[in-house]
Amino acid sequence: MHIPDNYLSPSTCAVMAVAMVPVWTAAVKHVKKELPKEKLPQLGVFAALSFLLMMLNLPLPGGTTGHAVGGTLAAIILGPWASCLCISATLILQALLFGDGGVLAIGANCFNMAFILPFVGYSVYKLIRDHTSSEAGEYVGAAVGSYVGLNVAALFTAVEFGIQPYLFTDASGQALYCPYPLSVSIPAMLIPHLLVAGVAEALFTVLIYAFIRKTSPDLISDHSGKKTHAIWGLVLALIALTPLGLLATGTAWGEWGTEEVAELVDYTPSGMLSGFSFETLIPDYSLSGVPEVAGYLISAVLGVAILVILFKVIGSLLPEQKTTQQKFS
Repeated sequence: MHIPDNYLSPSTCAVMAVAMVPVWTAAVKHVKKELPKEKLPQLGVFAALSFLLMMLNLPLPGGTTGHAVGGTLAAIILGPWASCLCISATLILQALLFGDGGVLAIGANCFNMAFILPFVGYSVYKLIRDHTSSEAGEYVGAAVGSYVGLNVAALFTAVEFGIQPYLFTDASGQALYCPYPLSVSIPAMLIPHLLVAGVAEALFTVLIYAFIRKTSPDLISDHSGKKTHAIWGLVLALIALTPLGLLATGTAWGEWGTEEVAELVDYTPSGMLSGFSFETLIPDYSLSGVPEVAGYLISAVLGVAILVILFKVIGSLLPEQKTTQQKFS
């Protein structure tokens, strides 16, 4: 679901980035108001969990790959605004350091996965939870909410891809950017996400949520959440499992290189061929001269460390202030 650079026009990327500015501004205000300072480092934990889940690529129908995101999970425990910041930080890090998602497309990717996904997922979860009185209803809400949230985000991504050939063409009528219209992009994105990726998102959400409720209940309470040994065990376990993502062969739909696009549509869109290029330090979670599995593990550790340290530093720099406690779980 990560949109690479040059699949969307620069103007589309600009519109999506501008759309995210008020979202990020509101998210910062809500988090500062609703979460006590001592809970801010928890955003780093859930950003790290999302980062690791996105590294666990899954084979999808059609020979492509996909992944879970964990946005609804973070929204259930910390609230949707906090989830927005967690997933945004993860997506920005992936684009800048690992080349997973485009730099110009950061706004679009954050809109889909850090805004649409957690807010839709949390709304569905809350609707089901508020109409049930049992613990089972809570888990059903988490499963359905995360499934719906991921697929709605996939739909938005498909629409952003699919409008490009209608809006941006050259003199001969060939697409400048993504060459696939809505009639192709929507089923190509939605079918595999409905069948596999959404199910994985629901499964991960329910399992991790149940694990946290049992082992680290302070994380979903109104207290500081210091009992986090078990959650760190989960993070370490997911780091160890990330190389499994290498088993999924193929490329995620809409993330092909220009040569692959040319083979698929018999031409290379000129906007993609001469578009923006950004060289990352660790492209595709691989290091030159390092075995693929080792590179993946190093990338996982590095990504987790950066995200955890980032939110810990942000939390330490913010002044103490009164917060409006809200229980999101």
